[in-house]
Amino acid sequence: MAQPSVVEVRRSDRRRRMVSARREGDTVIVFIPGWMSESEERRWVDEMVRRLERSEARRRSPARTGDDALRTRSMELSRRYLEGRAEPATVRWVAPMRTRWASCTPADGTIRISERLRDAPGWVVDYVLVHELAHLLEPGHDAKFWAWVHHYPRTERAMGYLEGLSAAAGLGFVGLDGDEPPGAEHPSEADAALGSEAASA
Repeated sequence: MAQPSVVEVRRSDRRRRMVSARREGDTVIVFIPGWMSESEERRWVDEMVRRLERSEARRRSPARTGDDALRTRSMELSRRYLEGRAEPATVRWVAPMRTRWASCTPADGTIRISERLRDAPGWVVDYVLVHELAHLLEPGHDAKFWAWVHHYPRTERAMGYLEGLSAAAGLGFVGLDGDEPPGAEHPSEADAALGSEAASA
């Protein structure tokens, strides 16, 4: 199930009618008038969190436009979070996989991202890319691997989002890696389930 946003409510007697919200890191801050009742507060908090998350979902990743954009975004993320050390040979969108959102073959530097994620929020696609790029540095799911992945600041939130998306769609996905396309010559070394490994990291 997707992890709910952390919500902070800030009341102001100077605020008369308007309710607003913004995100600061993983926290959603909702600003409400001081006179509002607790029941009205709950209703407006729920509504503003929904609005904010819908707005974020509309800001899709530019990488969804094609493989070239996907690889360009991957290189940007590698520079930002992985010291520029992860350099994939190819990064491409592929037909929906049976049990995974994405996969990586460290032996030949190929990364495949499921078409199911084309409409996911950009920050979720970025997490998936960072996760797969990290396998080019550390093929397994050991502590060194997760240390790289956690350089991306929205890792935990993105993992929760993917778990919720999988549950809502009844997909039963266990993680990101390991669902090799038919005929792949180099089975992925990154084949552990994301959820169980993350829990132990």
